Amino acid sequence: MTASSAFSLKGKNILITGASSGIGKATALKCAEYGASLILVGRNAQKLEMVLEKLAGQGHQKLQADLSDPTQIVRLVEQCSPVDGIVHCAGIVEPYPLQYFSRQKVDATFSLNFYAPVQLTSLLLKNKKIKKAGSIVFISSIASQNPFIGGSTYSASKAALEAFARTVAIESAGKLIRANCLSPALVKTPIFDEMSENVAADTVDDHVKRYPLGLGEPDDVAHAAIFLLSDASKWITGVTIRMDGGLLVGS
Repeated sequence: MTASSAFSLKGKNILITGASSGIGKATALKCAEYGASLILVGRNAQKLEMVLEKLAGQGHQKLQADLSDPTQIVRLVEQCSPVDGIVHCAGIVEPYPLQYFSRQKVDATFSLNFYAPVQLTSLLLKNKKIKKAGSIVFISSIASQNPFIGGSTYSASKAALEAFARTVAIESAGKLIRANCLSPALVKTPIFDEMSENVAADTVDDHVKRYPLGLGEPDDVAHAAIFLLSDASKWITGVTIRMDGGLLVGS
C-alpha cells in the first residue's frame, strides 16, 4: 500500500447524513475528491441536489429522509445499497437554561443527535449493509466532556453518542468494522452563524480569542473523517478524536 493509496477512498461507497450543509456538505465534497461514491442523506431535497451537482466523480445518489422520523430511517435502509463507510453528520443545537427543561425539548435533541444514528447504524448492521472492514464515523462535540451554559441536553446527547460508538466498536470488531468519533469545538458552519446572530458580538469575539489555532473550518473535520474512513486508520477503533484548535490544551 503506497502513501497515497492508504488515504484513498476510491471504490468505497460512503453514506453521509446531514449532507446538505455544514460539516456534512464539506465531508461529501471532500470524500468525492478522494474517489468515493456517495449516498447523500438530508431533509431538503433541493439542497441535496445542489451538493450532488458539485461532487467530483460519478455514481453518487441522494436519499431524502427526515432522520427524526423512525419510519423514514427504516425506509432509508431499505433503499440504501451496501456501504463501506458512514459519516453521521446530522444534528441540532438548541440551547436552553435548565429551568426551561421539558421532556419535549430533550426528545427533540436526542431524536436527531442520538436516536437517529443509533437506529440507522443498528439497522444497517442488522441488514448486513455495512461491508467487512467498513468504517463508521460519528460527529460528536467537545461539549460531551466540556459542557456549556444552556447545553445540558446537547452535551448529554453527544456523551451518549460517544458511549454508543465504543460499544459498536467492540461488537463489530469481528467483522473488522471500525467505529470512531470526531469531537470538534466551534466550526464555521451555519450553526455558528446562527449562534453569532443571537449572542452579543463581544461575547463571541472573546470566545474565539481562546482558540490558539483559530476556529475550525468544515474542511478540517472533513479531512479527519476521510482519515477514519480510509485504510490509513484500519487499526483505530473505539476512539474519540478531539478537534479544538488548542482550546482545551492544559485544561
